[in-house]
Amino acid sequence: MILKSHTILYVDDQTKSTEFYAMVLNKKPRLNAPGMTEFELAADSVLGLMPKPGILRLLANNIPDTAAPTGLLRAEIYLIVDNPAEYHRRALDCGAQNMSDLAKRDWGHLAAYCLDPDGHVLAFAADLSTAS
Repeated sequence: MILKSHTILYVDDQTKSTEFYAMVLNKKPRLNAPGMTEFELAADSVLGLMPKPGILRLLANNIPDTAAPTGLLRAEIYLIVDNPAEYHRRALDCGAQNMSDLAKRDWGHLAAYCLDPDGHVLAFAADLSTAS
């Protein structure tokens, strides 16, 4: 049984990423200390931002070097929100790179995709089956 979910992104610049997500999510972090920033997304869901050197210190040689270029997308944050177009526009205004404009998806969502400053896929969606 999952009690609480924390999704942690490894970032190049904690301050820059914190500012980006604070503006995109339109909320202040619940924790912002050297080495970790946390945004509460819902009662049981937290988005964390950790500087890449921090995870290398924690796990030493047990993970690949996060600075090594791989050319692969590493993570996606998929957020179901009331107004995905507004969130997507705010992300683009804050420097995100557009990947796909808001469109109806095969799985019943209206979703838009972009890349955050660290190259993580960020999606904003609305569930069309619950839309009024």
